Amino acid sequence: MAAVAFIPARGGSQSIPLKNIRSFCGKPLIYWNLMALQSSPFIDRIVVSTDSDAIEQVVQGFGFSKVELFRRSSSSASSTASSEMAMLDFINSPASQLKGDDLFLLVQATSPFTREYDFSKALQLFEKNKFDSLLTCVRIKRFFWSPDGRSLNYDYMHRPRRQDFDGELMENGAFYISKVRSILETGNRLSGNIGIYEMPEYMGVEIDEEDDWHIAENLMLRHQNIVDKRDYRKVKLFLTDVDGVLTDAGMYYSENGDELKKFNTRDGMGLRLIKSKGIKTGIITSEDTMMVERRFKKLELDYLYQGKKYGGKLAAALDICEKEGIDISQVAYIGDDVNCHELLSKVGFPACPCDADNKILSIPNILVLSKQGGKGVVREYVEEIIRQ
Repeated sequence: MAAVAFIPARGGSQSIPLKNIRSFCGKPLIYWNLMALQSSPFIDRIVVSTDSDAIEQVVQGFGFSKVELFRRSSSSASSTASSEMAMLDFINSPASQLKGDDLFLLVQATSPFTREYDFSKALQLFEKNKFDSLLTCVRIKRFFWSPDGRSLNYDYMHRPRRQDFDGELMENGAFYISKVRSILETGNRLSGNIGIYEMPEYMGVEIDEEDDWHIAENLMLRHQNIVDKRDYRKVKLFLTDVDGVLTDAGMYYSENGDELKKFNTRDGMGLRLIKSKGIKTGIITSEDTMMVERRFKKLELDYLYQGKKYGGKLAAALDICEKEGIDISQVAYIGDDVNCHELLSKVGFPACPCDADNKILSIPNILVLSKQGGKGVVREYVEEIIRQ
């Protein structure tokens, strides 16, 4: 069973001419999805379906090994043609060589935020839950009303606070997954038992108009750090969480019931490297264990704050800042879950693993690193800092 990603990219966009290859954050728009798909070990083929010589030339220039070009028919490239028409145009062609059980991903180039992590995790979710199809959504915390004055998704007599409101899932059109057989039987990208892969709220922007373009570029720069304009020379203190950052967030137990944690040695070297640059280092964690204390002592870090006795992670960081005579804006901190949100929202240099909680991924100006927790993500951030 193969997984084939399909990107329709016609050249005749009316709102933004040739938008699929227009420069977006320094690269042609279509590049961002192609790069993410190329990086995913779960994707076997990437098909770009286009009617444009210019788009073909640009895509070929990337040199991605998984990418192949498909010249779509004139009928499937018209301004009135649906994505389903383009999908079936390829699936029914001799070039497809697809089997009924193959997985087919419809990927929209106008949603450039999608990461390799998203494609890989969504495919795993699809297989694990035995869905027939899957779509991507973002959670919108807005109150909706009908034209006749009826509240649709909340009780206006008991207006909930944002943090207590679940909101609604909105289809963001980033990508869809289905089996080839289902698409042929229904003629639709979605059918049967439909699963949802939830993405951070900022990924709800699609590029259809000129205004969307500028908004999307700013979001991309802010959330995915395509061009990092931070001045890391201002960093005086480097702090990290433990579970989900220095570890993979797994809980391991021995036959005797002892709790174990798995640390990554590359992260340890990263902390030593940044310490050697004269930057103070520390660990702030909500847990309180001897394992973390032993790791702290072995790495010879400067500060260890464990448990909740300090009044939270932000209070702990502010205490260190007072001792060092520095400001919170001079602190780099990497965390992954909701208990890190307050501190990450205050430090000057926030960062998180790519598999962090969606609430963390949505923090403005956070650096989303390419590695997952426990897999060298602290080392990745350290190298980003000391490069300056």
